[in-house]
Amino acid sequence: MHTALWITASLLALVFLAAGAVTLVKDREWLRGNGMAWAEDFPAPAVKAIGAAELLGAAGLVLPGVLDVATVLVPAAACGLAALMAGAAVVHLRRGERSAIAVNAVLFALAAFTAWGRFGPAAL
Repeated sequence: MHTALWITASLLALVFLAAGAVTLVKDREWLRGNGMAWAEDFPAPAVKAIGAAELLGAAGLVLPGVLDVATVLVPAAACGLAALMAGAAVVHLRRGERSAIAVNAVLFALAAFTAWGRFGPAAL
């Protein structure tokens, strides 16, 4: 179980590290033109906050477990990323971007699995 959770958390961390870095560094116009049209629905500070949340979530999935410090942050980060994906799914549904919801659902499920496992049977 620990191995499956480490693999899941690591994959999630990579996805959210990449997405968060791009969202945080690039401006809204670049994001809109490169497959992140949702950015037009939010003010620039909110887009940057989403990017920062993704980066912090990525770090929270892996670093506490690796460093064996404040390990309760691993499932907390997973819960935060699951909530972020639930919100993203609502935004995509509202925008009529149904194909994007599948990606949100997969990431939500992986984050929920990580939270469940690290809060419960395979806590660090």
